[in-house]
Amino acid sequence: MRILIDTGHPAHVHLFKNFIWEMERRGHRIRVTARDKEVTLQLLSAYSIPYLPIGRASHRGYGLLREWIERDLLIYREARRFRPDCLIGVLNPAVAHSSRLLGRKSLIFTDTEPEAVGFPLADMLTLPFADVILAPTSVRHDYGRRAVRVDSYKELAYLHPDNFRPDEGVVRDLGLSPDGYVILRFIDWNSYHDRGRMGLSIDAKRGLVEEIGRHSRVLISSESLLPRDLERFRLDISPEKLHHLLFYAKMLVCDSQTMATEAGVLGCPVIRCNSFVGQRDMGNFIELEEKYDLIMNCREEREALEKALDLVATPDIKSIWQERRKRCLRDKIDLSRFMVDLVEELPFGR
Repeated sequence: MRILIDTGHPAHVHLFKNFIWEMERRGHRIRVTARDKEVTLQLLSAYSIPYLPIGRASHRGYGLLREWIERDLLIYREARRFRPDCLIGVLNPAVAHSSRLLGRKSLIFTDTEPEAVGFPLADMLTLPFADVILAPTSVRHDYGRRAVRVDSYKELAYLHPDNFRPDEGVVRDLGLSPDGYVILRFIDWNSYHDRGRMGLSIDAKRGLVEEIGRHSRVLISSESLLPRDLERFRLDISPEKLHHLLFYAKMLVCDSQTMATEAGVLGCPVIRCNSFVGQRDMGNFIELEEKYDLIMNCREEREALEKALDLVATPDIKSIWQERRKRCLRDKIDLSRFMVDLVEELPFGR
């Protein structure tokens, strides 16, 4: 089978890497196209996954619309050359449109309810053209007859124990010790689905560094520039090593979405604070908090700081979270293995 996979975000590289390696091992031919966004290209190179760069990330308004139109054309041209049986992407209009125009099949993954986004432009441009919509069971939206549900999370495609072995050497190489540091993760809130949303303020970030710093070493992972007084806490590490550092961290405090779930399934205590939190929050965050007690979701910054200080002062906090992780993993499956079986079983290449 010939499969084209478009990666538009660093998280997509992690999502598909084990699928790519296993499908190639089984004799399938894979073509990867990549959007130049954050560390996407760096990750593909680090994992020795050949790719064709297509486009650079824009953000909102006219620039984003122009980028999507250009990506539609470029992905279509590449798909016409490669002649795939199946095209795969994450809520990806170009993949869905190209597959329909070429008479091929598409598999679209999504784990974000359109109701949570507010203006689900990518859903409207993608899902009507998708052949199969793959979504976790935690997603509450009804995608109809084309939906395939999987009892997993996107992050378990690469952080399930069958696919991930934490390396304590990564921590030691940075002069750190397990449980001896707290990671703060801040995103830039420039994606189209972040319109009208916000994360932690500069004052809240400073407060977290100051207060948590009284109890533990603080490391910051940030997509955007930081004020000079916070820049010195910035974490300098290759992106492919970050999950090892996250596994051994005492705690993660973030306004991030993906890294919050990553920490949760790794058994690292998580406090997530942004304006998505609430009744219309995404299903995975609600489930990870209410069913598995792995994430604490906060809408108010003061609440997030108070909970962070409670957690950082709690003895044996990691052992508590690791037991909760085991309970989660008893329920959830390896998403990469599921995708391999799904693509081989569906009549994509027949």
